[in-house]
Amino acid sequence: MNGLLTPEERAQELKRLIGQLEAEGRRDLLLRAIGVPLLEDLRIEAAKSKLSRLMITSDYRFFLVDMGNREIELQPVHKAVYLLFLAHPEGIEFKRLSDYREELTRYYMATAKLMDKEKIIEGVDHLVNPLDNAIHEKCSRIKKVFLEIMDEYMASYYIISGHTQKHIAGSSRIWYERLKVIRLPRELLIKL
Repeated sequence: MNGLLTPEERAQELKRLIGQLEAEGRRDLLLRAIGVPLLEDLRIEAAKSKLSRLMITSDYRFFLVDMGNREIELQPVHKAVYLLFLAHPEGIEFKRLSDYREELTRYYMATAKLMDKEKIIEGVDHLVNPLDNAIHEKCSRIKKVFLEIMDEYMASYYIISGHTQKHIAGSSRIWYERLKVIRLPRELLIKL
């Protein structure tokens, strides 16, 4: 052997070394060796294999395909908010939600076909008003529905949650975007 191991052989060797450290009760050393950022990446990779595909039908019903086609039952306003955030994987700041008024109105009108247009517009006005708590209430309700179906870690991929992005302009100016995102890998999204 030329001293170079294949990736598979290195993985076997790593598994052997991990087993030894675990047998010695030294998970602290394992964590230090792996590092927290890699550990989180590994958790995400592990979760991907357990996550269900999310199917959205043409009449805006939401189903978790790999969980026995379990329906996610949401009111039209919640569906509209969810669809908006699904359409923007880069994230949206709540304080800039008014920039998305037209798009949110379209989603709401599509999900609430029998609802009065004036009521829909009034509802959207509440959602995009940064002084109103409506968007927080809708996101909390969406989170509650997913938590009734799955554990918190799995639900964290389906709910609208925070993601802070740090920006540096020039030498002294730093600002943060407090984006809200749905972390579900988009390859798990099925739209009919």
